[in-house]
Amino acid sequence: MGIFYKVGHGIAWRARRMLGKWHKFYTRKLLYPLTYRRLALHPVDEKKIVFLEVRMPHLTDNFRLIYDKLEAEYDYRLVFCSLGEGLQKRKEVRRNCLHALRELATAKYIFINDSSPLIGCLPMRAQTKVIQVWHACGAFKKFGFSTAEKIFGATKKDLMKYPLHKNFSMVTVSSPEVGWAYAEAFHMEDRMEAIVPAGISRTDVFYQPERIGKAYDKLHRLMPQSKGKKVILYAPTFRGRVAHAKSPDELDMRAMKNALQEEYVLICKHHPFVKERPQIPQECAEFAVDFTEQMEIDELLMVSDICISDYSSLIFEYSLFEKPMIFFAYDLEDYFDWRGFYYDYDDLTPGPVLRTTEEILDYIAHLEERFDRQRVVEFKKKFMSACDGHATERILDMAGIVRK
Repeated sequence: MGIFYKVGHGIAWRARRMLGKWHKFYTRKLLYPLTYRRLALHPVDEKKIVFLEVRMPHLTDNFRLIYDKLEAEYDYRLVFCSLGEGLQKRKEVRRNCLHALRELATAKYIFINDSSPLIGCLPMRAQTKVIQVWHACGAFKKFGFSTAEKIFGATKKDLMKYPLHKNFSMVTVSSPEVGWAYAEAFHMEDRMEAIVPAGISRTDVFYQPERIGKAYDKLHRLMPQSKGKKVILYAPTFRGRVAHAKSPDELDMRAMKNALQEEYVLICKHHPFVKERPQIPQECAEFAVDFTEQMEIDELLMVSDICISDYSSLIFEYSLFEKPMIFFAYDLEDYFDWRGFYYDYDDLTPGPVLRTTEEILDYIAHLEERFDRQRVVEFKKKFMSACDGHATERILDMAGIVRK
Protein backbone atom coordinates (compact mmCIF):
# COMPACT_ATOMS: atom_id res chain seq x y z
CA MET A 1 0.00 0.00 0.00
CA GLY A 2 2.92 2.33 0.75
CA ILE A 3 4.29 1.81 -2.76
CA PHE A 4 0.93 2.63 -4.35
CA TYR A 5 0.64 5.73 -2.16
CA LYS A 6 4.09 6.97 -3.20
CA VAL A 7 3.38 6.33 -6.89
CA GLY A 8 0.01 8.08 -6.66
CA HIS A 9 1.52 10.99 -4.79
CA GLY A 10 4.24 11.33 -7.42
CA ILE A 11 1.72 11.31 -10.26
CA ALA A 12 -0.41 13.94 -8.51
CA TRP A 13 2.67 16.15 -7.94
CA ARG A 14 3.65 15.93 -11.63
CA ALA A 15 0.09 16.67 -12.67
CA ARG A 16 -0.01 19.81 -10.49
CA ARG A 17 3.33 20.91 -11.89
CA MET A 18 2.16 20.46 -15.47
CA LEU A 19 -1.05 22.34 -14.68
CA GLY A 20 1.00 25.17 -13.19
CA LYS A 21 3.17 25.39 -16.32
CA TRP A 22 0.13 25.40 -18.57
CA HIS A 23 -1.56 28.09 -16.48
CA LYS A 24 1.59 30.23 -16.61
CA PHE A 25 1.77 29.96 -20.40
CA TYR A 26 -1.95 30.51 -20.88
CA THR A 27 -2.19 33.62 -18.69
CA ARG A 28 1.11 35.35 -19.52
CA LYS A 29 1.37 34.53 -23.21
CA LEU A 30 -2.30 34.51 -24.22
CA LEU A 31 -4.96 35.70 -21.77
CA TYR A 32 -3.33 38.83 -20.29
CA PRO A 33 -1.62 40.18 -23.45
CA LEU A 34 -4.70 39.63 -25.63
CA THR A 35 -7.03 41.13 -23.03
CA TYR A 36 -4.73 44.15 -22.73
CA ARG A 37 -4.62 44.65 -26.52
CA ARG A 38 -8.42 44.63 -26.67
CA LEU A 39 -8.82 47.06 -23.78
CA ALA A 40 -6.03 49.29 -25.11
CA LEU A 41 -8.17 50.08 -28.17
CA HIS A 42 -9.70 52.74 -25.91
CA PRO A 43 -7.79 56.03 -25.65
CA VAL A 44 -5.39 56.71 -22.80
CA ASP A 45 -6.94 58.68 -19.96
CA GLU A 46 -4.43 61.49 -19.46
CA LYS A 47 -5.70 62.01 -15.92
CA LYS A 48 -5.54 58.40 -14.69
CA ILE A 49 -2.79 57.13 -12.38
CA VAL A 50 -2.87 53.48 -11.29
CA PHE A 51 -1.12 52.22 -8.15
CA LEU A 52 -0.46 48.51 -8.58
CA GLU A 53 0.31 46.45 -5.47
CA VAL A 54 1.67 43.11 -6.64
CA ARG A 55 1.22 41.28 -3.33
CA MET A 56 -0.40 43.23 -0.51
CA PRO A 57 -4.17 43.94 -0.42
CA HIS A 58 -3.71 47.53 0.74
CA LEU A 59 -1.75 50.62 -0.21
CA THR A 60 1.68 50.13 1.39
CA ASP A 61 4.07 52.77 2.68
CA ASN A 62 6.03 52.53 -0.58
CA PHE A 63 3.10 54.32 -2.21
CA ARG A 64 1.43 56.24 0.60
CA LEU A 65 3.31 59.56 0.41
CA ILE A 66 3.11 59.64 -3.39
CA TYR A 67 -0.61 58.85 -3.31
CA ASP A 68 -1.33 61.44 -0.61
CA LYS A 69 0.63 64.17 -2.38
CA LEU A 70 -1.12 63.48 -5.68
CA GLU A 71 -4.49 63.51 -3.97
CA ALA A 72 -3.80 66.80 -2.18
CA GLU A 73 -1.89 68.83 -4.76
CA TYR A 74 -2.58 67.36 -8.21
CA ASP A 75 -5.59 66.94 -10.46
CA TYR A 76 -5.55 63.24 -11.36
CA ARG A 77 -7.86 60.27 -10.91
CA LEU A 78 -6.12 57.78 -8.64
CA VAL A 79 -6.89 54.07 -8.95
CA PHE A 80 -5.67 51.29 -6.64
CA CYS A 81 -5.32 47.66 -7.77
CA SER A 82 -4.00 44.63 -5.89
CA LEU A 83 -2.97 41.33 -7.49
CA GLY A 84 -2.29 39.17 -4.41
CA GLU A 85 0.64 37.37 -6.07
CA GLY A 86 2.09 34.71 -3.77
CA LEU A 87 -0.53 35.35 -1.09
CA GLN A 88 -3.80 34.35 -2.77
CA LYS A 89 -4.93 31.31 -4.72
CA ARG A 90 -4.24 31.09 -8.44
CA LYS A 91 -7.88 31.62 -9.39
CA GLU A 92 -8.15 34.75 -7.23
CA VAL A 93 -4.91 36.18 -8.63
CA ARG A 94 -6.16 35.62 -12.18
CA ARG A 95 -9.38 37.43 -11.38
CA ASN A 96 -7.42 40.30 -9.80
CA CYS A 97 -5.19 40.57 -12.86
CA LEU A 98 -8.13 40.74 -15.25
CA HIS A 99 -9.69 43.44 -13.11
CA ALA A 100 -6.42 45.39 -13.05
CA LEU A 101 -6.06 45.16 -16.82
CA ARG A 102 -9.22 47.23 -17.27
CA GLU A 103 -7.47 50.06 -15.44
CA LEU A 104 -3.91 49.54 -16.70
CA ALA A 105 -4.89 49.53 -20.37
CA THR A 106 -5.98 53.18 -20.35
CA ALA A 107 -3.69 54.58 -17.64
CA LYS A 108 -1.33 57.45 -18.32
CA TYR A 109 0.88 56.52 -15.36
CA ILE A 110 1.36 53.23 -13.51
CA PHE A 111 3.20 53.12 -10.18
CA ILE A 112 4.52 49.74 -9.09
CA ASN A 113 6.88 48.72 -6.28
CA ASP A 114 7.66 45.04 -6.85
CA SER A 115 8.31 42.45 -9.55
CA SER A 116 5.20 41.87 -11.62
CA PRO A 117 4.45 38.98 -13.98
CA LEU A 118 1.42 40.95 -15.17
CA ILE A 119 3.29 44.14 -16.12
CA GLY A 120 6.12 42.08 -17.56
CA CYS A 121 3.96 40.19 -20.05
CA LEU A 122 2.02 43.13 -21.50
CA PRO A 123 2.59 44.77 -24.90
CA MET A 124 2.64 48.12 -23.10
CA ARG A 125 1.43 51.07 -25.15
CA ALA A 126 3.93 53.87 -25.69
CA GLN A 127 1.70 56.56 -24.16
CA THR A 128 1.77 54.87 -20.73
CA LYS A 129 4.60 55.48 -18.27
CA VAL A 130 5.44 52.68 -15.81
CA ILE A 131 7.29 54.01 -12.77
CA GLN A 132 9.01 51.42 -10.59
CA VAL A 133 9.41 52.76 -7.04
CA TRP A 134 11.08 49.63 -5.69
CA HIS A 135 10.13 48.65 -2.14
CA ALA A 136 13.69 48.53 -0.84
CA CYS A 137 16.49 51.05 -0.44
CA GLY A 138 20.12 50.44 -1.36
CA ALA A 139 21.22 47.10 -2.81
CA PHE A 140 21.56 44.25 -0.31
CA LYS A 141 20.30 40.76 -1.11
CA LYS A 142 20.01 39.89 -4.78
CA PHE A 143 16.74 39.78 -6.73
CA GLY A 144 15.45 39.53 -10.29
CA PHE A 145 17.97 38.54 -12.95
CA SER A 146 20.71 38.70 -10.31
CA THR A 147 19.29 35.51 -8.75
CA ALA A 148 19.11 33.58 -12.03
CA GLU A 149 20.31 30.03 -11.38
CA LYS A 150 20.41 30.68 -7.61
CA ILE A 151 18.22 28.48 -5.37
CA PHE A 152 15.90 31.45 -4.72
CA GLY A 153 15.61 32.52 -8.35
CA ALA A 154 14.33 31.15 -11.62
CA THR A 155 16.51 30.14 -14.55
CA LYS A 156 17.68 32.84 -16.95
CA LYS A 157 15.76 31.07 -19.71
CA ASP A 158 12.54 31.26 -17.70
CA LEU A 159 13.09 34.93 -16.82
CA MET A 160 13.55 35.75 -20.50
CA LYS A 161 10.47 33.76 -21.52
CA TYR A 162 8.28 35.13 -18.73
CA PRO A 163 9.74 38.56 -17.85
CA LEU A 164 8.96 40.15 -14.48
CA HIS A 165 10.80 43.42 -14.93
CA LYS A 166 9.84 44.55 -18.40
CA ASN A 167 8.21 47.85 -19.44
CA PHE A 168 9.66 50.13 -16.75
CA SER A 169 9.87 53.71 -18.00
CA MET A 170 11.65 54.87 -14.85
CA VAL A 171 13.19 53.14 -11.82
CA THR A 172 13.87 55.18 -8.69
CA VAL A 173 16.82 54.28 -6.46
CA SER A 174 18.26 55.63 -3.21
CA SER A 175 21.66 56.76 -4.55
CA PRO A 176 23.79 56.78 -7.73
CA GLU A 177 25.96 54.05 -6.15
CA VAL A 178 23.35 51.29 -6.55
CA GLY A 179 22.18 51.95 -10.12
CA TRP A 180 24.32 49.13 -11.50
CA ALA A 181 22.64 46.56 -9.21
CA TYR A 182 19.14 47.53 -10.34
CA ALA A 183 20.25 47.51 -13.98
CA GLU A 184 21.43 43.93 -13.47
CA ALA A 185 18.34 42.87 -11.53
CA PHE A 186 15.92 44.35 -14.08
CA HIS A 187 18.00 43.39 -17.12
CA MET A 188 18.25 47.08 -18.03
CA GLU A 189 21.99 47.36 -18.63
CA ASP A 190 21.28 49.04 -21.98
CA ARG A 191 18.88 51.56 -20.38
CA MET A 192 20.87 52.97 -17.48
CA GLU A 193 19.38 56.41 -18.08
CA ALA A 194 15.99 55.07 -16.92
CA ILE A 195 17.41 54.25 -13.47
CA VAL A 196 17.37 57.54 -11.59
CA PRO A 197 18.64 58.40 -8.08
CA ALA A 198 15.50 60.32 -7.17
CA GLY A 199 15.36 58.79 -3.70
CA ILE A 200 12.82 56.52 -2.00
CA SER A 201 9.51 58.25 -1.28
CA ARG A 202 8.71 56.63 2.05
CA THR A 203 11.98 57.86 3.61
CA ASP A 204 10.63 61.42 3.54
CA VAL A 205 8.79 60.71 6.81
CA PHE A 206 12.10 60.37 8.66
CA TYR A 207 12.65 64.10 8.17
CA GLN A 208 9.31 65.09 9.69
CA PRO A 209 9.60 65.75 13.46
CA GLU A 210 5.84 65.62 13.98
CA ARG A 211 5.73 62.07 12.60
CA ILE A 212 8.55 61.00 14.88
CA GLY A 213 6.71 62.51 17.83
CA LYS A 214 3.54 60.62 16.93
CA ALA A 215 5.52 57.37 16.64
CA TYR A 216 6.82 57.80 20.20
CA ASP A 217 3.32 58.60 21.45
CA LYS A 218 2.00 55.44 19.80
CA LEU A 219 4.80 53.32 21.26
CA HIS A 220 4.18 54.58 24.80
CA ARG A 221 0.44 54.07 24.44
CA LEU A 222 0.84 50.49 23.24
CA MET A 223 3.77 49.63 25.51
CA PRO A 224 3.71 51.82 28.65
CA GLN A 225 6.74 50.00 30.10
CA SER A 226 8.87 51.43 27.28
CA LYS A 227 8.75 54.92 28.81
CA GLY A 228 12.16 55.87 30.17
CA LYS A 229 13.84 52.90 28.51
CA LYS A 230 15.82 52.40 25.32
CA VAL A 231 14.28 50.41 22.49
CA ILE A 232 15.91 47.50 20.67
CA LEU A 233 14.21 46.65 17.39
CA TYR A 234 14.58 43.09 16.11
CA ALA A 235 13.49 43.05 12.46
CA PRO A 236 14.73 40.03 10.50
CA THR A 237 13.85 39.28 6.92
CA PHE A 238 11.98 36.11 5.98
CA ARG A 239 13.45 32.75 4.99
CA GLY A 240 12.25 30.62 2.08
CA ARG A 241 9.83 31.61 -0.65
CA VAL A 242 7.04 34.13 -0.35
CA ALA A 243 4.15 31.66 -0.19
CA HIS A 244 5.75 29.73 2.70
CA ALA A 245 7.82 32.49 4.31
CA LYS A 246 9.21 31.79 7.77
CA SER A 247 10.84 34.04 10.34
CA PRO A 248 14.01 33.04 12.23
CA ASP A 249 13.62 31.93 15.84
CA GLU A 250 17.24 31.91 17.01
CA LEU A 251 17.31 34.99 19.25
CA ASP A 252 17.25 33.91 22.91
CA MET A 253 14.53 36.17 24.38
CA ARG A 254 15.05 34.91 27.92
CA ALA A 255 18.75 35.71 27.85
CA MET A 256 18.01 39.12 26.37
CA LYS A 257 15.52 39.84 29.14
CA ASN A 258 17.80 38.71 31.95
CA ALA A 259 20.66 40.89 30.73
CA LEU A 260 18.86 43.99 29.45
CA GLN A 261 15.46 44.44 31.11
CA GLU A 262 16.60 47.22 33.47
CA GLU A 263 17.64 49.53 30.61
CA TYR A 264 15.92 48.26 27.45
CA VAL A 265 12.74 46.85 25.94
CA LEU A 266 12.73 44.62 22.86
CA ILE A 267 10.29 45.00 19.96
CA CYS A 268 9.98 42.37 17.24
CA LYS A 269 8.82 43.24 13.73
CA HIS A 270 8.55 40.28 11.38
CA HIS A 271 8.28 40.43 7.61
CA PRO A 272 4.68 40.87 6.38
CA PHE A 273 4.95 37.69 4.27
CA VAL A 274 5.34 35.56 7.42
CA LYS A 275 2.01 34.09 8.51
CA GLU A 276 3.11 32.08 11.58
CA ARG A 277 5.48 34.17 13.68
CA PRO A 278 7.71 32.92 16.53
CA GLN A 279 6.08 33.27 19.92
CA ILE A 280 7.57 35.42 22.67
CA PRO A 281 7.88 33.41 25.94
CA GLN A 282 5.25 34.34 28.50
CA GLU A 283 7.86 35.23 31.11
CA CYS A 284 9.31 37.84 28.71
CA ALA A 285 6.01 39.65 28.15
CA GLU A 286 7.02 42.77 30.12
CA PHE A 287 10.33 43.03 28.29
CA ALA A 288 9.53 41.96 24.71
CA VAL A 289 6.56 42.45 22.40
CA ASP A 290 5.69 41.55 18.81
CA PHE A 291 4.45 44.71 17.09
CA THR A 292 4.30 43.27 13.58
CA GLU A 293 0.62 44.17 13.39
CA GLN A 294 0.52 47.14 15.76
CA MET A 295 3.20 49.45 14.34
CA GLU A 296 4.59 50.13 10.86
CA ILE A 297 8.27 49.57 10.22
CA ASP A 298 8.90 53.28 9.62
CA GLU A 299 7.42 54.07 13.06
CA LEU A 300 9.62 51.46 14.72
CA LEU A 301 12.75 52.72 13.00
CA MET A 302 11.95 56.20 14.34
CA VAL A 303 11.69 55.11 17.98
CA SER A 304 14.48 52.52 18.14
CA ASP A 305 17.88 53.07 19.75
CA ILE A 306 19.42 49.87 18.37
CA CYS A 307 18.37 47.80 15.36
CA ILE A 308 19.10 44.09 15.11
CA SER A 309 18.54 42.67 11.64
CA ASP A 310 20.17 40.20 9.28
CA TYR A 311 19.72 40.61 5.53
CA SER A 312 16.89 43.15 5.42
CA SER A 313 17.23 46.34 3.39
CA LEU A 314 15.69 48.31 6.27
CA ILE A 315 19.27 48.89 7.43
CA PHE A 316 19.57 51.50 4.68
CA GLU A 317 16.64 53.50 6.06
CA TYR A 318 17.90 53.08 9.62
CA SER A 319 21.27 54.52 8.66
CA LEU A 320 19.54 57.90 8.23
CA PHE A 321 19.35 58.05 12.05
CA GLU A 322 23.07 57.22 12.46
CA LYS A 323 22.31 54.77 15.29
CA PRO A 324 23.85 51.37 16.14
CA MET A 325 23.03 48.31 14.05
CA ILE A 326 23.75 44.67 14.83
CA PHE A 327 23.69 41.97 12.15
CA PHE A 328 22.49 38.63 13.54
CA ALA A 329 23.69 36.44 10.67
CA TYR A 330 23.82 32.98 12.23
CA ASP A 331 22.94 31.37 8.85
CA LEU A 332 25.05 33.58 6.59
CA GLU A 333 26.55 30.79 4.47
CA ASP A 334 23.16 29.16 3.84
CA TYR A 335 21.56 32.49 2.95
CA PHE A 336 24.39 33.35 0.56
CA ASP A 337 23.89 30.04 -1.27
CA TRP A 338 20.12 30.64 -1.29
CA ARG A 339 20.10 34.18 -2.64
CA GLY A 340 23.44 36.02 -2.55
CA PHE A 341 24.39 39.69 -2.05
CA TYR A 342 25.36 42.59 -4.29
CA TYR A 343 28.27 43.59 -2.05
CA ASP A 344 30.55 41.59 0.20
CA TYR A 345 28.46 41.14 3.35
CA ASP A 346 31.18 41.83 5.90
CA ASP A 347 32.39 44.91 4.02
CA LEU A 348 28.89 46.28 3.50
CA THR A 349 27.42 45.99 6.98
CA PRO A 350 27.97 49.14 9.12
CA GLY A 351 27.96 47.20 12.37
CA PRO A 352 29.14 43.91 13.88
CA VAL A 353 28.18 40.61 12.21
CA LEU A 354 27.35 38.23 15.06
CA ARG A 355 26.27 34.60 15.28
CA THR A 356 24.89 34.15 18.80
CA THR A 357 22.73 35.91 21.36
CA GLU A 358 25.70 35.92 23.74
CA GLU A 359 27.74 37.96 21.24
CA ILE A 360 24.86 40.41 20.84
CA LEU A 361 24.59 40.90 24.59
CA ASP A 362 28.34 41.44 24.89
CA TYR A 363 28.28 44.08 22.16
CA ILE A 364 25.36 45.95 23.73
CA ALA A 365 27.11 45.85 27.12
CA HIS A 366 30.10 47.64 25.54
CA LEU A 367 28.13 49.77 23.09
CA GLU A 368 29.65 53.13 24.01
CA GLU A 369 33.21 52.11 23.19
CA ARG A 370 32.43 49.78 20.26
CA PHE A 371 29.81 51.68 18.24
CA ASP A 372 31.45 53.42 15.26
CA ARG A 373 29.07 56.21 14.23
CA GLN A 374 31.36 57.38 11.42
CA ARG A 375 31.05 53.98 9.76
CA VAL A 376 27.27 54.43 9.65
CA VAL A 377 27.63 58.00 8.34
CA GLU A 378 29.83 56.83 5.45
CA PHE A 379 27.37 54.01 4.72
CA LYS A 380 24.52 56.54 4.60
CA LYS A 381 26.41 58.85 2.24
CA LYS A 382 27.19 55.99 -0.11
CA PHE A 383 23.82 54.27 -0.28
CA MET A 384 21.22 56.88 0.77
CA SER A 385 22.43 60.19 -0.69
CA ALA A 386 19.18 60.83 -2.61
CA CYS A 387 16.98 60.26 0.45
CA ASP A 388 16.95 63.81 1.78
CA GLY A 389 13.31 64.33 2.71
CA HIS A 390 12.26 65.52 -0.76
CA ALA A 391 12.14 62.23 -2.70
CA THR A 392 8.37 62.21 -3.25
CA GLU A 393 8.27 65.58 -4.95
CA ARG A 394 11.37 64.76 -7.00
CA ILE A 395 9.90 61.45 -8.23
CA LEU A 396 6.72 63.15 -9.43
CA ASP A 397 8.68 65.91 -11.16
CA MET A 398 11.01 63.46 -12.90
CA ALA A 399 8.03 61.34 -14.00
CA GLY A 400 6.56 64.41 -15.70
CA ILE A 401 3.42 64.54 -13.60
CA VAL A 402 2.11 68.11 -13.70
CA ARG A 403 0.52 69.95 -10.78
CA LYS A 404 -2.94 71.54 -10.86
